[in-house]
Amino acid sequence: MSLDWILKIVEENWPMFLRGAGMTLLISLVGTIIGAIIGLLAGVIRTIPAPTRMGQRTLLNGANLLLTVYIEIFRGTPMIVQAMVIYYGSALGLGLDMNVLTAAFLIVSINTGAYMAEIVRGGILSIDKGQFEAAQAIGMNHMQMMMNIVLPQVVRNILPATGNQFVINIKDTSVLNVISVSELYFLTKSVAGNNFRYFESFFVACVIYLVMTLTVTRILRHFEKKLDGQKSYTMEPAR
Repeated sequence: MSLDWILKIVEENWPMFLRGAGMTLLISLVGTIIGAIIGLLAGVIRTIPAPTRMGQRTLLNGANLLLTVYIEIFRGTPMIVQAMVIYYGSALGLGLDMNVLTAAFLIVSINTGAYMAEIVRGGILSIDKGQFEAAQAIGMNHMQMMMNIVLPQVVRNILPATGNQFVINIKDTSVLNVISVSELYFLTKSVAGNNFRYFESFFVACVIYLVMTLTVTRILRHFEKKLDGQKSYTMEPAR
């Protein structure tokens, strides 16, 4: 490895590396946010108690079946395969001329949503059953219980897992190069193809990925500590 070559590659191609890193962060952030929303909705639906009415119970069972199929498919197949199927399948099967950036947002979002759905469901089930019983005792319906009691706790509990999914998405966006999304890996291949210094070019990309993931991890841990509050506090005397 030549340090001179690494410095030369950075000096000559830093705008491409910067653009690729920016695109990687954008796709990862948008995909994680939308995926978290999808997972939140799916997790809430999958934990709705079975209604007494036959029609409502049938509707809920159908929704749970669709969500189960969605989760199993997107958790059980690689994102690179999903990217190929969704991007090229939308053109062949639906006749849609999908923009690659739109396809990237869609692929990362629905993939993240499948994982977040199970994370949210686990977070809801981890809440003490006494809180559900207390909410029902004061006349709350399922939606009121979720919005006022359960979800505020779940969001806090799943924050580390959501942050971990964001970090995973930063790395996994590299598979989107198969549909020509101009993220960091795709542009690094272009840089390496121009100078034929593959090791040095991808070493630079490796450092950039590492800096992004470490920075995001530190920021998320800072927010987690803020939500935890102060470790030491004094009790105010009763007045």
